[in-house]
Amino acid sequence: MIRKIMIFAALAAGFIATATSAAAQERRQVMLDKVVAVVGGSSILHSEVAEYAEALVAQRRQMGYTSDRDPMNEALEALLEQKLLYNQALIDSVEINTADIASRIEGYLQMLIEEAGGIAELEVKEHMPIFTYREMLRTRYEEQSYAQAMRMEVVGKVNVIPGEVEQYYKHLDKDSLPIIGEQYVYAQITKLPASLKDAQRRTKERLLDMRERVIKGETKFTTLARMYSLDGSAIYGGEMEPGPSSMYVRPFAEALEKLKPGQISEIVETEFGFHIIELIDKKGENYHCRHILLRPTFTRDELMQPAHVLDSIAHLIRVDSLSFADAALRFSDDASSRNNGGIVSNHDVLERQGVYDGARLTATRFLKEDFGQMGGKSLEDYNALMRLKVGEISSSFQTTDLNGNQLSKIVKLVEVIPAHVASLEDDYIRIEEMALTDKQEKAYRKWLISKIDGMYVYIDPAYRSDEFEYDGWIK
Repeated sequence: MIRKIMIFAALAAGFIATATSAAAQERRQVMLDKVVAVVGGSSILHSEVAEYAEALVAQRRQMGYTSDRDPMNEALEALLEQKLLYNQALIDSVEINTADIASRIEGYLQMLIEEAGGIAELEVKEHMPIFTYREMLRTRYEEQSYAQAMRMEVVGKVNVIPGEVEQYYKHLDKDSLPIIGEQYVYAQITKLPASLKDAQRRTKERLLDMRERVIKGETKFTTLARMYSLDGSAIYGGEMEPGPSSMYVRPFAEALEKLKPGQISEIVETEFGFHIIELIDKKGENYHCRHILLRPTFTRDELMQPAHVLDSIAHLIRVDSLSFADAALRFSDDASSRNNGGIVSNHDVLERQGVYDGARLTATRFLKEDFGQMGGKSLEDYNALMRLKVGEISSSFQTTDLNGNQLSKIVKLVEVIPAHVASLEDDYIRIEEMALTDKQEKAYRKWLISKIDGMYVYIDPAYRSDEFEYDGWIK
């Protein structure tokens, strides 16, 4: 499980970042690179393996553990697996969000440029022009994204039923049951600014003005996108990679499907904000478009207004004039918690991921790592909870929801569950996740072995190893 996570998530950033390290720089200057393996139509260079191995060692050092395996062998097998997944994704026509890749690349490049002191300095440091370095990053990010998407295609079809969860738990070695860290149960009351409609109107007026200026020829769509769009595609003038309409959320896709090349849509509202869309061209089922994304913005007074309301509500609850559950039902703007006494669950996060059933939807216990960008619950929530004792209510604070909307919130710490050995009765959700992961891993291993057997793989004899987890790599 650790290996899987490191290959497809934690190491992705580390692998790319390692390419800019001093050791990698020296290696690039003194070593003649060579192809050490080929998978399908993709080759693996010695430098890639060395950089990946360096990232593995650095990652483990940071996490405080080591491995008995040679990092070069482990890195090569990880890259073999990634290349196989990438090639199979192309065969199966798996789709990825290329616009997101472009945004991530530009964000990473800007960070490197700032660290180096400018584009020219970065080019000297990397011994290549910026456009070549950007293309190298694009290739790596794209391969990783395809590999992750292909893996999800395989494991996403796997699920578990309660009977399987119970069987999994019964067969676990009781001496090796996982320790569940400290968990928090909490309730919330959220308030969007009362002026939300006014802010939405202002946003729509801005977009209408932009649309009118483009239609009249006063300015270019790309110029306005670069200046004002809040989407990662802004750096490309709002331009998105061509793809089917299914790669977009439904309101966006529906508007796109109605356009002819050169036309600009009316304002489109999605969960991400408000858009205007220009269709560049359409070839077959692939739409090539650009867009401008804006979200409602508020003045400081508009943002503070719901905070003052929530502080007043918190005061009434503290003096027992109102229960938290009643206050949540009457005043909270959060639909997924207000009918449950304000108790926060996984509902909003999983619904966004397309999960609409199962016990995980109603999970109300959160580990520390569940807070933050990856976990779905805001760090502001965690910071507020850490200042409370069980039963206490926070002062109001500013945060954002999953769609980036600004709002105010108060939270109540309902329960703190101490760290403990996992049990089926108390930690069914966590055991279910473990059982699902175990079943997915077995299904994936079976699938991977079959694909290794069926795909062209060549490894330079000097790089073949009996440390490979899968014997089928060596043919």
